[in-house]
Amino acid sequence: MSANATNNDTNLNKLSALSGLEKLTTLMSMLRHPETGCPWDLKQTFDSLIPYTIEEAYEVAQAIEDKDYVDLKSELGDLLFQVVFYAQLGQEQSLFDFNDVINTVCDKLISRHPHVFSDVQFDSEQQIKQNWEKQKSKERQLKDSASTSVLDDIPLAIPAISRAYKIQKRAASVGFDWPDVHGAFDKVSEEIEEVKAELRLDETENKDNIDAIADELGDLYFALTNVTRHLGLNPEQVIKAANNKFEKRFRQVEHIATANNADISQTSLEQLDTWWEQAKLDTKNTK
Repeated sequence: MSANATNNDTNLNKLSALSGLEKLTTLMSMLRHPETGCPWDLKQTFDSLIPYTIEEAYEVAQAIEDKDYVDLKSELGDLLFQVVFYAQLGQEQSLFDFNDVINTVCDKLISRHPHVFSDVQFDSEQQIKQNWEKQKSKERQLKDSASTSVLDDIPLAIPAISRAYKIQKRAASVGFDWPDVHGAFDKVSEEIEEVKAELRLDETENKDNIDAIADELGDLYFALTNVTRHLGLNPEQVIKAANNKFEKRFRQVEHIATANNADISQTSLEQLDTWWEQAKLDTKNTK
């Protein structure tokens, strides 16, 4: 038996005696062993793992939306492995280890839930949320004494609509917000008119006004996000549902075109619109 085969058997025997997180963290250390580990795992860095982590998070979300709980178990494992991988890298660089990660999140959750872990009481869910934001603000100050804005540390890398949502929530936490959804909706109407005004300038004065149009469209998206937030909805989920609805209907239009021996790219807009209305009925009836 080769030395490599002997080592593999030893690793398997060691893992078989373990369970839970200890098994996973031990497995991770074996993958990163400088002499007997996996070449691919050994090449990874904090930066190189980012796209895999994002992908795994989306796959967890997809499994939940599909209500595929067998797959969810697997996808949650993949996401947990990403956390363990980062912890292993932190340990190797003497930055932190997995226990530090666990203790940090436990301390954070305890401090943000004084109504559960102390004698503090809140009268409403709104007060609980306000305390949560206040505690997060204190944590930002402790982490960075130069932090002076409630908007500090909102990640730049998250989707733009999600970031707009977070920005609005932070601003609202200090009272900078419309009193109700009607004010937010009036702002949408105002932004629509400003987009139309820039479009008219672009068309009547024959000038390249695309930057100004883009600026006003950005304001419109931001205002729509605010309306969504006021209604207690998550804008990313709302847009995702709209994408899925359009895709389902458009695929049905393609199916209808095929059934009519028609080339969709050569079909009139009027006919496509008729099929679209039919597709709306078809997809509604198949819910």
